[in-house]
Order: sequence, then C-alpha cells, then structure tokens
Amino acid sequence: MVEQNTNKVAGWSLVEAQGRVHQFVAGDREHECSLEIYKMLETIGTRIAEGGYSPKISSVLHDIGEEEKENVVKEHSERLAIAYVVLVTKVGDCIRIVKNLRVCEDCHEASKMISKVFDGEIIVRDYSRFHHFKEGKCSCLDYW
Repeated sequence: MVEQNTNKVAGWSLVEAQGRVHQFVAGDREHECSLEIYKMLETIGTRIAEGGYSPKISSVLHDIGEEEKENVVKEHSERLAIAYVVLVTKVGDCIRIVKNLRVCEDCHEASKMISKVFDGEIIVRDYSRFHHFKEGKCSCLDYW
C-alpha cells in the first residue's frame, strides 16, 4: 500500500447527543468524556457477557494475540458511540448512529446483545444498510 501510495479510510461513527454531533474513531481517546466512556464500555462489556455474548474476533486481521484482538473490537467506533449515548441519556432512549463503513460481525452481535440487556433500541446506518437492533434482534435478520 505504501509503494502504491494508497490509504485505508479510517472508520468513524457519528451520534447526536446533548444537542451536538459527536464523532468517534476506533480506539478514540480524544473525546472530552473519554474516561467515562471507557468506564461505561467496561460496564456494557460485563453486562452483555453475563447475557451470553462472546467476542467474534475472526474479522480482526492484525498479527496480535487473541486477548488483544478482543480489546481491539471492544474499542470500535460504534461501541464508543453507544457507550457515550448510554452515559448521557435516559435508559430506553433510542440510539442513532451513522457509520462510514460496514458494521463488523462482532459489533453487530454486540449491538444485538446491548439492545436486549439494556432494553433499548439502536439504529445504525452503515455503508450498505440500516440496522435496527431491538430486543436482541436486528432488522437485517443477520444478513449484514
């Protein structure tokens, strides 16, 4: 890629909360509420694990260990956006996210589980379709 001078487009997620649009990228720590967001990510991770979620890391192509791959997917942009909205809104508020890339398989499964465990709705518009997560199911019928 370097020799051909090509770049990979960074994935980002946009979410509106508290009257502002917030943008997140994977592993983002630039947000003003970054510490609280990462604490909420841990809380979400614990609750969905108790609900039966297990990470799907097959899509992570980095040459790193299994545990590191799990940490990489936990910090994807849509997860950060979800954690932020859960942090600053009332329980049950609908979460609406716009992404510039497709939702990965792991984030798709995690979003289904988050909608079930937190009893809410998550709507994600990714590169190819809308995903409406509610009660542990997705409107795409897992044809993502």
